[in-house]
Amino acid sequence: MPDIALRFDKDMLVISAPVSSALARQGVDVDRDLELMTVLEPDSIQEAMRLESMAGAQCLATSTAGITPARMAQVGMEDRAHDVARASLEVLRPLKPQHVLVEIGPCGLPLDASSKASLNENRDQYARAARLFAGEQFDAFFLNGFTTASDLLCALMGVRQVSDMPAFASVDVLADGTLASGRGTLEEACSIMGEYGASVAGFSTASGIEDACALAKRAEAACDLPILVQLAVAEHKPKQGGPTDANPYYCPDAVVDAAVRLRASGVQFLRATGAATPAYTGALAATTAGLDVAACRTAGVPVADASVVAESPSSDDGRSEGKSQVASAADEQMSALADALREKVAAAFNESGEA
Repeated sequence: MPDIALRFDKDMLVISAPVSSALARQGVDVDRDLELMTVLEPDSIQEAMRLESMAGAQCLATSTAGITPARMAQVGMEDRAHDVARASLEVLRPLKPQHVLVEIGPCGLPLDASSKASLNENRDQYARAARLFAGEQFDAFFLNGFTTASDLLCALMGVRQVSDMPAFASVDVLADGTLASGRGTLEEACSIMGEYGASVAGFSTASGIEDACALAKRAEAACDLPILVQLAVAEHKPKQGGPTDANPYYCPDAVVDAAVRLRASGVQFLRATGAATPAYTGALAATTAGLDVAACRTAGVPVADASVVAESPSSDDGRSEGKSQVASAADEQMSALADALREKVAAAFNESGEA
């Protein structure tokens, strides 16, 4: 297993979809039973993760979003936190993933950003959660699902208080870049990520491709970190026929275009969440297989189009025409690439009936 830090700003990597989504489709009350299942029914967790691994996810995320003490207490598992942490990693080992991310979600405690005591209490939640994994083998922490900058700050400070492992951080954002809570912006969150020790800056969005790409550019401008984008699937609905504002990623085919465009925007890590099935993970993995994000930032043009830049007119009089030719060529080549990848993904998942 290579050190994931050695791959930052290099290989395109896909993170597994949340195991909670797969279990929910089977009728499991994940809000109540996920942690208990991780300990008592690890086979169910492992089978869901096996499908994600078979789909091509290079990074498998643990089923520990609720591992903070406050959330464990809500489900009556406060005395089994070490068992949950250990079991969440144990189920992944037979799958031999390239990388393992330990997910930690918001603790859910009230937070008064003006109160030192409140900030310390929240920070301690994340420090205690991270400490559960001391001595275990994994690649990075994954601080995910945050909706306020202050909570994200507490999470990063808590993890950094007890560990120097790489840390992915992600916030939920609206189409205009406002955090899902309505308080703060993507830029503010990314600034905190850069200042307080995050290794990867990310966000989750349910908005369409254009908005997702615009948000990726904003995140990249706000911090000098590799970028993670999570595409939230509102509903897996192949018969929908086309993307809508309410459900832009209605089938795995829809994320192929998104992956191509996001790569061109400088994104390195991709993940499908929400109602995503393993076919969505497979579509992202097939689209980005073997690609290197480090070489794809040439005037916003993907690697395959870089030669177009050199051939375009560069004189003052022809500058506008040259830019137009670059943009046109890039659009045509990305469209052709997306079409080819859609066919590849459809063939790969035809038997599952999900593609």
